[in-house]
Amino acid sequence: MPPTDTERRLCEATARGDWDGQVAAIAGEDLYLAVPQQGQDPLPVYDDPAAGAKCIPVLTRGMLPPWQPQQFFDRVSVEELAQDWPNDKWRLAVNPGTPCAAYLAASPGHRAGWLRVRAQVGVRPGGLLVTHYGSPLHGPVAQGLACGAPIAVHHSVPWNELGTAFLDHAADAQTLRDQWSVTDPATWQQRLDQLLGGQFVPAETEAALRARAREAGAPEDADGTEPETAGSPGAAQPPAVPELVTRYEERFRADGLLPADGRVVSLVALDLAHAVGLVRWGLGARLCAPHQAEQAVQQAAARAREAYGSWEEFAAGYALGRMLAFDNGWFGPQYAETVHLHRVLAQDPYSPWRGLPFA
Repeated sequence: MPPTDTERRLCEATARGDWDGQVAAIAGEDLYLAVPQQGQDPLPVYDDPAAGAKCIPVLTRGMLPPWQPQQFFDRVSVEELAQDWPNDKWRLAVNPGTPCAAYLAASPGHRAGWLRVRAQVGVRPGGLLVTHYGSPLHGPVAQGLACGAPIAVHHSVPWNELGTAFLDHAADAQTLRDQWSVTDPATWQQRLDQLLGGQFVPAETEAALRARAREAGAPEDADGTEPETAGSPGAAQPPAVPELVTRYEERFRADGLLPADGRVVSLVALDLAHAVGLVRWGLGARLCAPHQAEQAVQQAAARAREAYGSWEEFAAGYALGRMLAFDNGWFGPQYAETVHLHRVLAQDPYSPWRGLPFA
């Protein structure tokens, strides 16, 4: 089975001898070129007997090899390859030596064709749900990765992958450095612990949401008595739910992010989604290893189950957390994007939020 839809389209085009279809299958995609190690040539040109010519090999996303500590790949597009191609007699080998292989002639006329198809197809948009069928689809690791699915959908990368790269080595390292001030394994672990602990969500708002949820549920204490609530003698007054939160909840109900009587119970889904992102960026930047990554995403799933009872609750918590952090009452582009991410993951039949049990 091809690992993603990109490889499936490429295999189908190759099977029917459709050269334009081969180019169309990869024209809008990121392709991956191996970064040369010390002492290697800048371009990994090789003689390929299947093509009968010298080739430059690239891989599609789904065909990246398993994580190795010193093996890196740069993203490159068909457009960049067409513009910087070094030798008209060489060919482009896509996924060579695999069932999803294709060998493309690269004369000036052929490269003009690449550019023409690229212009027709366009750049791969964000906001797509992608599944890697060779990566975890069930079980604790998949459940943990599903907590980070909104970030994966935002970037249109597989939601269920713990592998060689999130985007690529350089981009993953830059994301950690610029957005999280992470530059080494120690600071990576520190940020991960903070995110798993929900330390980046606004504390007063989080306390107010949890107090409201407790009051609505009126759970019994361990001794069978009702817990003290606001207004009870000796009970500490919980912080009030901010008016901005109620505005978002009203809009969420109108837009289908909450049921008619629904409320958000916690914001920690935002931190947990970012924790899974941090794990995947850390793998790409080589600041953690696969066994650490698997343990960390399972921790994220366990923390999610402590705060929420369903993917629906988790999704609403993520949406509200994202709005308080990035939209702040504007209901602008960030809001529209969040609604799109929610609908993709809540409605697509192949979404992990539809197919995976929450607990």
